Amino acid sequence: MESSKKLTIATKVLPLASLHPHLAIWKIKVVLTSKGSMREYQNAKGQGCVFKVELTDEDVSTQMQATMFNEAARRFFDKFEVGKVYYITKGTVKLANKQFTAIDNDYEMILSQYSQVDEVINESMVVPEKKFNFVPFDQLQPYVNNKTLVDVIGVVQHVAPIVSIRRKSDQQIVPKRDITLTSVVVSLWNHHANSVGQELLGKDDNSPIVAIKSLKIYETSCLCLVSYIYVMLPLFFSGLSLSTVTNSYIRIDPDIPQCLTLRSWYDSKGKETISALLCLAASTRLMKTPGPSMLSDWVTLHFITSNPCLGEDKV
Repeated sequence: MESSKKLTIATKVLPLASLHPHLAIWKIKVVLTSKGSMREYQNAKGQGCVFKVELTDEDVSTQMQATMFNEAARRFFDKFEVGKVYYITKGTVKLANKQFTAIDNDYEMILSQYSQVDEVINESMVVPEKKFNFVPFDQLQPYVNNKTLVDVIGVVQHVAPIVSIRRKSDQQIVPKRDITLTSVVVSLWNHHANSVGQELLGKDDNSPIVAIKSLKIYETSCLCLVSYIYVMLPLFFSGLSLSTVTNSYIRIDPDIPQCLTLRSWYDSKGKETISALLCLAASTRLMKTPGPSMLSDWVTLHFITSNPCLGEDKV
């Protein structure tokens, strides 16, 4: 009798919003709305792999991040596909680490190799459009080295070549590509550098607009490194560096009101405004340093991006 009761509870589908760490037996029906890449890592316990997905409830009002490590990651990576519907049970719910997720939920899910994931055949759910909560560039300072991830939108001024960086935490070689968005530099890491970064590389002459969800912010000097050429932007460069995380979400020229507004401003006067600020900074020499300086010869971003051979002799 007791076993039958537990089975009934286990097979009853619960709303995603009802899950909490003290609920031992549950079953949910969700649509996969985002899937991260498989990432390898190394720590004191050895090597491992991890990947994350975002799950959305049927009412499209509740989302939760699910993380899988090692055997669970290898087992479910190919099974999970964006847009498909799944029954999930035998997972663990815990308090969310806000440093690694931008989902508005106090909890996150851990799936192990013993978790059960079953695709719901011949059934689909509407994949909700991701909502952005954009933070203006001049309001990013409070988020520096903060656990909170931010969303930004900007006009692409330059896309740098991809480079390989050795990660300090595990000595792994990872790809990195910097893109300049008007007044900040965003570092695209791993699959973002190879996928979206490569797509942007062929579009930067047209000044595309990108909306990016979930970025970490770090403080840097007021120098913008563009293809090995230093460009001083003292009037509007924020002195901040933004970096993608595994679950960052990037859209190029999205069909959203903020993009249309930004495009209208940039095409009508924004492009000239940026060039004018650079020229003003050059003429007033706001950065005065004694003796010769690598910053003494001022150039515009357009000059650099239209001359890709510049800096080829730099190391």
